[in-house]
Amino acid sequence: MKNNWFINQITQFSDQTALIWKDQNYTYREILDGIFNYLNILNENNVQPGECVAIFGDFSPNNTMLLLALIQNRNIVVPLTPSISSAMNSCLKTACVTRLFKFNNTDAYKMIETSCQKSHPLLDEFRKQNAAGLILFSSGSTGEMKAALHSFPKLLSRYKKKGRKFVSLAFLLLDHIGGINSLFYSLCNGGTIAIGTQRTAEEICQAIEKHKIDLLPTTPTFLKMLMISKAYLKYDLKSLKVITYGTEPMPQSILEALVDIFPDVSFKQTYGLTETGILSTKSENSDSLGLKLSGDMKIIDNILYIRSESMMLGYLNASAPIDSDGWYNTGDKVEILDNGYIRILGRESEIINVAGEKVFPGEIENIICMMDNIRDVTVKGKPNPLTGNIVMAIVDPIEKESDEIIEQKVRNFCEKHLPPFKVPAIVKSSEKRLYSGRFKKIRV
Repeated sequence: MKNNWFINQITQFSDQTALIWKDQNYTYREILDGIFNYLNILNENNVQPGECVAIFGDFSPNNTMLLLALIQNRNIVVPLTPSISSAMNSCLKTACVTRLFKFNNTDAYKMIETSCQKSHPLLDEFRKQNAAGLILFSSGSTGEMKAALHSFPKLLSRYKKKGRKFVSLAFLLLDHIGGINSLFYSLCNGGTIAIGTQRTAEEICQAIEKHKIDLLPTTPTFLKMLMISKAYLKYDLKSLKVITYGTEPMPQSILEALVDIFPDVSFKQTYGLTETGILSTKSENSDSLGLKLSGDMKIIDNILYIRSESMMLGYLNASAPIDSDGWYNTGDKVEILDNGYIRILGRESEIINVAGEKVFPGEIENIICMMDNIRDVTVKGKPNPLTGNIVMAIVDPIEKESDEIIEQKVRNFCEKHLPPFKVPAIVKSSEKRLYSGRFKKIRV
């Protein structure tokens, strides 16, 4: 069996709890039994190594055990979740999927053979390695969803190094590089991970209290929701030791407020992309956005470039911004701080050019987030014949007010904190949520 080091690693934890799902505990022994059971199912259905197999569903025990079995069977795994239901057929086609395991809410599945007959040169080349692969789709928050092909052996190699043992909560799902990281970090260190929790502030706080969660990996968007909900006041969250956040820039005002709410919790910024995998990071301190990245990195014209062992092999539906020396252009604008740490400012593609002045949406969002009646905000550019672009803010107010009053309040507040060219020329209210199913801002 391939990846025996992983099987050997989790075998030593035998009767310890690996997963918690719907208040039921699953031991490492049960996970191992499930892996071998699914290997038999794959064999009975003649699922060959190298086939692209999709798993559709939420984070669940059977979903997880099938994923681990597919890795052992050297398949190319395509995790999909209900958040992309409308684009599922397109994803299956792009990823050249031949089998789909579709899980329902009871954790039962139906296997479907697709009509896909085609392949892709990148997949054909990868299959020569006779190794398990992973296809992840980018969030599409700034454009088209891209399909990134990874080598599982390369992704998993970082977990051979021993880490801390946590009782964690799976906030990010298996279609996200952060969800993959949460699962394998926990399993390889004998941790316990609570899965399948509804991602509302109420449900998350309830799960933290019930299961004594000490690690919560999440996003700035969710943490802002948690603050506004005040659900943290209703539950005993003293077990929490670490909150990690990533996937998008964190507003400084939100981070400072969170540190005040959870003074005994260590806040750590993570960094990783669908394309690069998760990188080891060191935060300057809990209330700072400064961080250091492990591995090879360089900064050219304030753009971050990364070279890592966990780098994707390429896209199936786009050209990859990786040069001949293996450097990946992240597209992230960064600032080098005096102490050598860096601060992520935002995506270069999201910068708004107002009459030659560069405006970072995150800077304006940070200011608007300081207002009392704002649940969420997204800032982006709108073409203008005179200045090239103007700044537009779309806000989700907590208490409904007229568009005219909201616009006046936002503009007046911004005028106190920002130069004129950064003040939103247009302010719109939205009753729709401003984030994706991955709890990340939508900017298109």
